Amino acid sequence: MSLKQTIETEYKNALKSKDKTKISTYRLILSSIKDLDIENRSGPNKKETDDEDIKKLFKKMVKQRSESIEIYKKNNRTDLLEVEQNEYDIISSFLPKVLGDEETKKICEEIITKLGASSLKDMGKVMGELKKEYSDKIDFAKAGSLIKELLNNS
Repeated sequence: MSLKQTIETEYKNALKSKDKTKISTYRLILSSIKDLDIENRSGPNKKETDDEDIKKLFKKMVKQRSESIEIYKKNNRTDLLEVEQNEYDIISSFLPKVLGDEETKKICEEIITKLGASSLKDMGKVMGELKKEYSDKIDFAKAGSLIKELLNNS
């Protein structure tokens, strides 16, 4: 079952259970997927929207939600914070689990050793290798700062 079909099924289940939070979030997701479909069908590079496209969309949506959550926390807006947090939880449930800090650091250290990276000039190589092997599993913002730290200390 494709990711889009899974979401549509979840949306139908939310409608049956009358869960307003899930209904609005799934509508938002399906609307974004529909926009992505239209974008992919028009223009010079026509293609069908696949699960990878949807995962990229979800990563973008999750990033937007996490930024909003931080802003709402700073401004003490618990009403808006709750809505964003619910959306964040639902959307991120469709993404592969991201590795924790310790695992990310261990992987970064292994790749730095494997490539023989010794300075910040090698950061691009290390990030490229990470993206090849762990594109869905690592938070690259965290990985970037970890790699900088590791390369500065070597």
